[in-house]
Amino acid sequence: MAKKVEYSVEERLRALYDLQLIDSRIDKIRSVRGELPLEVEDLEDEVSGLGVRIENIEAELEEFENGIKDKLNKIEESKALIKKYNDQQKNVRNNRAFESLSKEIEYQELEIEYSEKQINEIKAQIELKKEKLDETNSLKEERNSHLEHKKNELDSIMKETEKEENELLNKSEEFQSKIDDSLLISYQKIRSSVKNGLAVVPVERGASAGSFFVIPPQVQLDISSRKKFIIDEHSGRILVDKELANEEETKMSEIFSSI
Repeated sequence: MAKKVEYSVEERLRALYDLQLIDSRIDKIRSVRGELPLEVEDLEDEVSGLGVRIENIEAELEEFENGIKDKLNKIEESKALIKKYNDQQKNVRNNRAFESLSKEIEYQELEIEYSEKQINEIKAQIELKKEKLDETNSLKEERNSHLEHKKNELDSIMKETEKEENELLNKSEEFQSKIDDSLLISYQKIRSSVKNGLAVVPVERGASAGSFFVIPPQVQLDISSRKKFIIDEHSGRILVDKELANEEETKMSEIFSSI
């Protein structure tokens, strides 16, 4: 079994700051993509929703068309009954039977009139639905075009950055192996809790980078000694001295330029 390599506090601080530089670069690459992946996902959902809406409108139009057919059939049935009753009137022998048939004819004429009114109302609804269908189809085409544009934009960015990001992720794993698990967990926890993802920062002008709180001189000496890990009591970040930070930034800059 291979003996586990023991790293000094300074070596681990350097590896930790290197890891921060790598992860910050990965963050920067991903920030280039920005909200594009979410925009693409939202547009896909919107286009899908518009497709469902179009299907629903088309189903409603079909129902309206079937409704008109039913009303036309009813009109034909009423016309047939009117003809039948008119024929029967020619053969009746008393006024009572004639009047009864006349009422039936009048009723069927009212049925025809009512059915025609309903047909006109349905046709008006059809026109409104067709307008809505045209609007929704146009909107779907527009959103689909926008979606394709955003997809192409995202694909282009992905092609440009994918290789570098994968190599940086491999580098991130490489430097993580130099850091003990408990320290790595602390680093990742701090990174996830701060907005800019900076868990390890250098001391600049007597304060941790990005902070206005002055670090006591004795604590600054402890940081410069690189004998133990110092946490900024105000920001909760791990602190390294500026000289170490500069050295590691120079080293990592050369690595980044070779990727």
